[in-house]
Amino acid sequence: MDYKNYYILNAPPEEVFIALTNPATIQLWTGEPAIMSTEPGSEFSLWEGSITGKNIEFEDGKKIIQEWYFGEQEERSIVTIKLHPHKQGTSAELRHTNIPDEDFDGIVEGWNDIYFYSLIDFYEN
Repeated sequence: MDYKNYYILNAPPEEVFIALTNPATIQLWTGEPAIMSTEPGSEFSLWEGSITGKNIEFEDGKKIIQEWYFGEQEERSIVTIKLHPHKQGTSAELRHTNIPDEDFDGIVEGWNDIYFYSLIDFYEN
């Protein structure tokens, strides 16, 4: 299953990009140490390993493409985050493809109530 959504963040796209890719900044808004780099092919780990995968492509300040791992799933689950300038800062366009059916509700809840909620809250303060 696929999921798509938009989130408004109160910061410019360049800052949001850093918040999503710099491990020290990720730790500030997640509260957990993170393994992350902008090196294509590198693996990442967020929230103490509850999200893991491989980095595929980066466009500085604009786009992040990752593969997220779901156990033994054969089809690659791809996360694309595009950052667009917005009058309030940034419109983040999220597209997550090939989410396993049994994980779909939990992943959508995670995107909305944890991942982007934490990031939005980080910029509100």
